[in-house]
Amino acid sequence: MGSAEEKVVAVIMVGGPTKGTRFRPLSLNIPKPLFPLAGQPMVHHPISACKRIPNLAHVYLIGFYEEREFALYVSSISNELKVPVRYLKEEKPHGSAGGLNNFSDLIMEDNPVVFLTYYLMLTLLLNYEWQSHILVLNCDVCCSFPLPEMLEAHKKYGGMGTILVIKVSAESAYQFGELVADPVTKELLHYTEKPETFVSDLINCGVYIFTPHIFTAIQGVSTQRKDRANLRRLSSFEALQSTTRSTPTNFVRLDQDILSPLAGKKQLYTYETLDFWEQIKTPGMSLKCSALYLAQFRFAYPHLLAGGDGIKSASIVGDVYIHPSAKVHPSAKIGPNVSISANARIGAGARLISCIILDDVEIKENAVVIHAIVGWKSSIGRWSRVQASSKICLLKFASGDYNAKLGITILGEAVTVEDEVVVINSIVLPNKTLNVSVQEEIIL
Repeated sequence: MGSAEEKVVAVIMVGGPTKGTRFRPLSLNIPKPLFPLAGQPMVHHPISACKRIPNLAHVYLIGFYEEREFALYVSSISNELKVPVRYLKEEKPHGSAGGLNNFSDLIMEDNPVVFLTYYLMLTLLLNYEWQSHILVLNCDVCCSFPLPEMLEAHKKYGGMGTILVIKVSAESAYQFGELVADPVTKELLHYTEKPETFVSDLINCGVYIFTPHIFTAIQGVSTQRKDRANLRRLSSFEALQSTTRSTPTNFVRLDQDILSPLAGKKQLYTYETLDFWEQIKTPGMSLKCSALYLAQFRFAYPHLLAGGDGIKSASIVGDVYIHPSAKVHPSAKIGPNVSISANARIGAGARLISCIILDDVEIKENAVVIHAIVGWKSSIGRWSRVQASSKICLLKFASGDYNAKLGITILGEAVTVEDEVVVINSIVLPNKTLNVSVQEEIIL
């Protein structure tokens, strides 16, 4: 078969500025997908995972941000990975599946079948040994992305799609899409999104592999809605208006409109990961996910991790990323789980544990930063402390729970913490100066 039939295309859903409100104040300065985790933009991790797939032809980022906000990154990552990466802006919401279908002509641009009529395309897809595959990933997912193994399983199953799944505690499963799969064949038998009652401890990870049949399924949902709308129009003009306002015909959700109806029809299958998986919804979770990616670097990208003995260079404990342009004093002690971004300056005797230090930050002599995110161009004075509360820090190190509401200190952009000031368990918005100590406060 030709290369057109064998290609793999990746689509990463990056959301938009109205979707990242829980990520403030960090998302005030940068789109959430570009926030650095383990020294790399959030979206970089799934893109790098896609690069491990043979015959990867293109990576598309779909979202509501302005194109200019992604232009520099898209150009850089394309050159770095030697794979075309393109950002596609949605002008209005179409739903998770509708957004995918909205750009189907670009996603499948090497396959002329998509330009045929819907019914002819359906006939060809059902009778053609199709070898194209579409990876669909949500940007705010943190995991090891076992895509090569998942793709092999997908080919073996022979269905329209394969969903990455993981087992979680019964107490937390309700927050996600719960599903039931055949323990032998791995076929998806039942799917429900965030159910009110417990269904299963197996949840949807937000990572998928589809064949081009997915476009047929999405367009089928739109066609059914149009047909129903036409029937209502014949009986009631008001009913048509109400339906059109609530659910446009081209607004299709991947979970409720595709996964749920196709469960149990030998179309969808599951691939279970036994590795780590998290959703990155809050700044606290970004700190945990940064630590998870740093730990993964030990095996996947060991050259990205810093080392030091405290003599000629800073003492490094555990997994630490330090940008090459950052300046760290040899008497500083860094780690574990620390990421230091470009042009940061870390002074003599400074101690950093479980934190993200962003671009152009200055941490002066003998300052301490524990379980915190320090925003761009911020400054922490001599002998100052920026941290979660001592009790919370101990609990988090012991249990790995990073999701407490205020179990982290966040400094926005250009925040100045003066000498000998202690900031505990607080959120400080950009451009503030703290000359007195604060605890469990939000500084607006």
